[in-house]
Amino acid sequence: MSERTFSAQDVQSLRRATGAGMLDAKRALEESGGDFEAAARRLRELGKASAVKRAERESSQGALSLVVESDVGAIVELRCETDFVAKSAEFVQLVEELAGGLAADGPDALTARGEDIEKLGVVLKEHIELGRTVRFAAGASGNVIDGYLHEQNGRGVNAVLVELAGGSRSLAHELAVHIAFARPVVLRRDELPAAEVEEERATLLAAARNEGKPEAALEKVVDGRLTGWIKERCLLEQPYVRDEKQTVAGHLGNATVVRFAQVEIGA
Repeated sequence: MSERTFSAQDVQSLRRATGAGMLDAKRALEESGGDFEAAARRLRELGKASAVKRAERESSQGALSLVVESDVGAIVELRCETDFVAKSAEFVQLVEELAGGLAADGPDALTARGEDIEKLGVVLKEHIELGRTVRFAAGASGNVIDGYLHEQNGRGVNAVLVELAGGSRSLAHELAVHIAFARPVVLRRDELPAAEVEEERATLLAAARNEGKPEAALEKVVDGRLTGWIKERCLLEQPYVRDEKQTVAGHLGNATVVRFAQVEIGA
């Protein structure tokens, strides 16, 4: 393994990302040659890492806007350097205008506002740039689109769009609220990269061995934990937030999720 240098800030970042103690984080970085991902994985294997929500990790700043009009939905992220600027009236107004333009006229509307973004950066004395954008258009399909925007301190920080076939707009909105807080990665399990699943299996196996689980029980323990890991990431298999006795798939009934998208500041 090639050696990499790491700083005290790297140790702090690893602590925030894993919930591990300072000495454990420093030791993991030393043992992994400064490789952040390998160090995080090592901490999990040793049982030194705790689940830390993405919302609690250090993140870049910005604001989101969500627009849903008839059969079109759009999300726009505008990025900046500080929380102070992200909450400013001028910044929030611009991101709202950008989302409205994207919904109405498509990506060309964002290109046309490039100069306005640069000018706002000059006025507010920060580097401001367009971040992630999403646009759903149901067209003649008859599908329904709705979304949810979670706000903090007057700015959008977590936005979701959902397109459903055979469902209502209210159902699409309910599902968007679920996605905002459950944070699925994919719609169904066959969309998870096989390499990622196998890497998680190996990590869980190492963790179970370090816990002293009997060799004869390892496969069952790992399979159980891997199933839970998969369910956390697959929307249709997640317990529905308003009734955890049923899955999202069960709550949907005859409706089908065509696609969904989530954009979250700092994620």
